Amino acid sequence: MGLGSQPQEPEWMALPSGSCCLKGHIHSGKPRGTFEHIKDLETYVARPTAENANGCVIIYYPDVFGFFTNGLLIMDEMADAGYLVVGIDYFQGDPIYLYRDGPKQPKADFNFEAWLAEKTKFADSAVPGWVEAVKEKYGEADTKYACVGYCFGAPYVCNSLTSPSSGGPPPCDVGAFAHPAFLKEHHFANLQRPLFLSCAETDHTFSTEARNKAVDMLREAKKPYHLQLFSGVEHGFALRCNLDVPYERWCKEASLRGIVEYFDVQLGVKDKNDKASRL
Repeated sequence: MGLGSQPQEPEWMALPSGSCCLKGHIHSGKPRGTFEHIKDLETYVARPTAENANGCVIIYYPDVFGFFTNGLLIMDEMADAGYLVVGIDYFQGDPIYLYRDGPKQPKADFNFEAWLAEKTKFADSAVPGWVEAVKEKYGEADTKYACVGYCFGAPYVCNSLTSPSSGGPPPCDVGAFAHPAFLKEHHFANLQRPLFLSCAETDHTFSTEARNKAVDMLREAKKPYHLQLFSGVEHGFALRCNLDVPYERWCKEASLRGIVEYFDVQLGVKDKNDKASRL
């Protein structure tokens, strides 16, 4: 599946990012958020309008494309739904798309596995402190937090829904991931908050067998979750689809809509337009 050999150890449930994670389409649009530095890391902040703000915060964990147009626009759309959205650049300005020759091919001399090992090591060490700094800057005593991660970002979602080793409650109240990578059994076994899984039926990192096992673990442990499953699309569908293909566009939009609506329900966010009452 990958560039070179990828780990196939039994403990992986969602495999590390591979060549499938380098493919995809770059969308067009003008992001509306702002960039600032939090804990010495570039951070993208998408703000809701004053009349639409619901008082909740979404923490965004990017895929290997980092701060590219598609991801920034996704954060903007979440802000349109009333959330303050804060995203981390744990790739430090060195995302994977800088190493592509066209939409599907990596540069011939690019060592993907070395890049991945370096970025993973840094993100693992940087994320917890950055999350604490985000909450200190943007949170109040009663602020509720959601988190969302794509591909590379999935384990940080699960970690954010689990009590830290130092003790205390999980950093976030609810989380979601789409087409995940880098997940092991403990990520599901240790969950303490609701999880939304947005998945492709065909995914080289998160196979049908692994997905079913994850759902079985959540179900048997009576952990709150929701599985959203799309046929006809593959890994990356929720961020890097071909928008000129109506079904791919719908899957991307349905994934985002499902994630936001799940957050609304789990966080007790009320729709100011009372749309639900008209269904």
